Amino acid sequence: MKQLEIIIGSQMGGTEYVAEHLSQLLADQGIETQLHEQPDLQHIDRDQPWLICTSTHGAGDYPDNLLTFIEQLDANEQLNQVHFAVIGVGDSSYDTFNFAAKNIVSLLQTKGATLLLPQLEIDVLGEELPEDTAEQWLPNLLQAWKSA
Repeated sequence: MKQLEIIIGSQMGGTEYVAEHLSQLLADQGIETQLHEQPDLQHIDRDQPWLICTSTHGAGDYPDNLLTFIEQLDANEQLNQVHFAVIGVGDSSYDTFNFAAKNIVSLLQTKGATLLLPQLEIDVLGEELPEDTAEQWLPNLLQAWKSA
């Protein structure tokens, strides 16, 4: 594993903390990361694995900073070379809990991308620190990456 593209979808900044924490942990292991806070498909390496960290906004919508990226994905015919994982950060008191994470998994799979492992769904109501939950999950991502 050489590099991981970390794509951030965050309306209020909480999901950004999760992504930055994982980026630092990966750097400590000698894995280079590229953080994309305003993701643009033209600047994301499709030959490197993607980790998408996203919250859900409004009534199950993507965060504003992901909207252009989602449009770019929609416009693409094939993303067969993309391998990805998703972390959704949400509030389970809403009936649209982690819809953005679920929807981006579906979108990427319809474009031919490969999901490395089931998405991690973090519930901010049940977690002291979402970063800690993501940190505990990180070895699963690394294992799935090796197996891909």
